[in-house]
Amino acid sequence: MNKLELIKTASEKSGVSRAETAKVLAAILDTIKESLKNDEPVRLQELGTFNVKNQKARNGYNPSSKKMMVIPAKKVIRFNPSKNIGI
Repeated sequence: MNKLELIKTASEKSGVSRAETAKVLAAILDTIKESLKNDEPVRLQELGTFNVKNQKARNGYNPSSKKMMVIPAKKVIRFNPSKNIGI
């Protein structure tokens, strides 16, 4: 399911127009992005938890130049699904 299909389905289930549903979805996604940028976890009980984790620098291998290199540290987003997701 892509974003347009999500908006269409949510609009039909809620009885709200697609334009209003799109605005609400955009606001929710922006709020989630802001929380993650501030290193705050986002917990959605029925879905799961989004966390920001610090990944350490590590050694890697460049296959094109066949040389060892250092992959720098970075922040990554992790998702842990809820047990209530029903899959």
